[in-house]
Amino acid sequence: MSDSDGKKTLGLRGGARPGNVKQSFSHGRTKNVVVETKRKRVVVPKPGAGKAGAGGSPVGDPSKRPAGITDAEMDRRLRAVQAAKARESEEAAAREAEEKARAEDRERRRAEQEEKEREEKEREEALKAKAEEEAAKVREAAAAAEAAAAAPSEPAVARTPNNKAAPAQAPRKTERDREETNKKNRGNDNRRSGKLTVNQALTGGEGGRQRSMAAMKRKQERARQKAMGGSVEREKVVRDVQLPEAIVVSELANRMAERVGEVVKALMNNGMMVTQNETIDADTAELIIEEFGHKVVRVSDSDVEDVIKEVIDDPKDLVGRPPVITIMGHVDHGKTSLLDAIRNAKVVAGEAGGITQHIGAYQVTTENGAVLSFLDTPGHAAFTSMRSRGAQVTDIVVLVVAADDAVMPQTIEAINHAKAAKVPMIVAINKIDKPAANPDKVRTDLLQHEVIVEKLSGDVQDVEVSATTGQGLDQLLEAIALQAEILELKANPDRAAVGAVIEAQLDVGRGPVATVLIQNGTLRQGDIFVVGEQYGKVRALINDQGERVKEAGPSVPVEVLGLNGTPEAGDVLNVTSTEAQAREIASYREKAAKDKRAAAGAATTLEQLMANAKADEDVSELPILVKADVQGSAEAIVQAMEKIGNDEVRVRVLHSGVGAITETDVGLAEASGAPIMGFNVRANASARNTANQKGVEIRYYSVIYDLVDDVKAAASGLLSNEIKENFIGYATIKEVFKVTGVGKVAGCLVTEGVARRSAGVRLLRDNVVIHEGTLKTLKRFKDEVPEVQSGQECGMAFENYDDIRPDDVIEIFEREEVTRTLS
Repeated sequence: MSDSDGKKTLGLRGGARPGNVKQSFSHGRTKNVVVETKRKRVVVPKPGAGKAGAGGSPVGDPSKRPAGITDAEMDRRLRAVQAAKARESEEAAAREAEEKARAEDRERRRAEQEEKEREEKEREEALKAKAEEEAAKVREAAAAAEAAAAAPSEPAVARTPNNKAAPAQAPRKTERDREETNKKNRGNDNRRSGKLTVNQALTGGEGGRQRSMAAMKRKQERARQKAMGGSVEREKVVRDVQLPEAIVVSELANRMAERVGEVVKALMNNGMMVTQNETIDADTAELIIEEFGHKVVRVSDSDVEDVIKEVIDDPKDLVGRPPVITIMGHVDHGKTSLLDAIRNAKVVAGEAGGITQHIGAYQVTTENGAVLSFLDTPGHAAFTSMRSRGAQVTDIVVLVVAADDAVMPQTIEAINHAKAAKVPMIVAINKIDKPAANPDKVRTDLLQHEVIVEKLSGDVQDVEVSATTGQGLDQLLEAIALQAEILELKANPDRAAVGAVIEAQLDVGRGPVATVLIQNGTLRQGDIFVVGEQYGKVRALINDQGERVKEAGPSVPVEVLGLNGTPEAGDVLNVTSTEAQAREIASYREKAAKDKRAAAGAATTLEQLMANAKADEDVSELPILVKADVQGSAEAIVQAMEKIGNDEVRVRVLHSGVGAITETDVGLAEASGAPIMGFNVRANASARNTANQKGVEIRYYSVIYDLVDDVKAAASGLLSNEIKENFIGYATIKEVFKVTGVGKVAGCLVTEGVARRSAGVRLLRDNVVIHEGTLKTLKRFKDEVPEVQSGQECGMAFENYDDIRPDDVIEIFEREEVTRTLS
């Protein structure tokens, strides 16, 4: 650049040049901005500039070299450039070789895939050609058959209305051709027709439900078999089907291993419109079984019990078990007191009148560690059948005889039961501490009944004991242990449980409850069992201490919960594998029992009926209804009632049952004009109201003597003054308090009538009597009062009884003597 004088001035070639740029802002505003633009300097080497260094000379032209660079530095830079170029060329060669190998591998796999597909296609074409050839043969055979069947004359030629021969029509497609055409039109629904991608597998093809690979393979196999000239059907399995007199449709299908829908369809084709839950007879079921190609094995109804037949155990599986000892003897000879002394418990206080009303089952562990299972049977004559059941399940009988009373009638019965059961006997001469005790007289009296004790050179052990002082208890336990050792009692705990029902009752809170003595095997929680005409699943097991246990082995008494009904005392419990078996066995037993009762009622000739009717004219009947707390008590009462009467009068038990008195019982009593005898049970509120309205008499008893004597006196007409109970009030326990020096005090609300200090009281729990006695105290706030009216609160304490709980009901009554008359 030069000025006007022609002198050069300092400047830049190609310096900044002005330019305009349009800048945009928000809301559509724009602005022109003047900017400077600069050119990038481009250095173009002159020809021959790099020749000096090309030959490897580090010197070159110093004038061309950048300033400050030495010859050594220049040489090092040139070598680095050459090494980088060599490395790049080697990497490029390696990449090229790798790419070439990959291409060859892809080509090889593609060729293998094409070869495989070509082989598959050739195989399918061969199968298809063979199938077409077979189809052609079939069509030719069919055409030949039609030609042979046609008349020998030439077939008529179809003509048009102009009497001209119409062109020959194409042959009609067979069903097989139409199926093949439809398959071609639908497309090949084969999962091998192409590669299955992950997307197809996840989305199910075109969005519909995709069939499984197993289903596709089955379809391919069917298509292959069809293409080869026919389908190979699955081999039919012929089964032996056990057929009872009646069977449910679903069970029939299960035994044949056929689909329920197919069996129902076959029944409908035979004119029976049934569902899978309906029952069909054996003849119809036999037709269906034969239609499906199976064999019929007719079985009787009793064969259902074959699953619980006794199994003979392997001697290697047997282990020692505790002995089961039954305490027998006359009433009030001290059987339960003796067992109390062994158990260190107080059971007699819980029984009404100090008399055992039920069979008690307990386990006792001696000081030597031996476990003994005791059954305490009642001694009264009314409980003969209960003692009989006790003897049937026992191993050793301990015959208790009072030293001051000697042999009595029930003692003789106990001896007979022990002999009938063929079990060893041990004589315990009790009450040896009394002044009037004479054990030698007891031993002498036993001789009359062929019971010879060891002291008289016999083989029956005898021990002198006292339940009060504890004298001789150790010797008694030693005698029991010795007798058990001689018996060598063993059982198999690893098999299905078998047990005997000692007692059964209907508990309001827990449902049917059975006291079972396990005789063999182990009963576990969750086992399915059948007992008599009832069945169930073990919901809970409770031992003699009131504790829940998971299992019970041989010789262990437990309460079993989970029955569908109350069994009979004496029934045998058997564990089954399935609930269906248990239900079937229980149903058969129930039906057999009904048939037996019906047959017993029908097995009477016309002459017998007329004779009975004539005899009934002279015999007066006293009908009664009996409700008891447990099955054994109800059975004992019924047997006692059957023995009451003579030629002029007799007692007829219309109905006996277990549990609280209900409206149904009141209705039956009203229709027959019978009183209701409640033994340790009470009527619920609705039943009480109904009985008051309809004038039905309900009598409550807690001692069997009183009930038997009452009925006997009423039936015989020897009516003396009786003690009648008048219920004057009811109270409900709200809270229980513990007071020092007094014991437990019940905070009560009088709900009906009045509570009197002088009246008798009973404690009811779930309408069952658990205590009867007198009041120790009756307080209103802090004051002792003679009576408390309905709707008021008060405090009550029982004499010698502390087992009170909230929601228990207290029944207040007064006794009075009235003169009885026969209605």
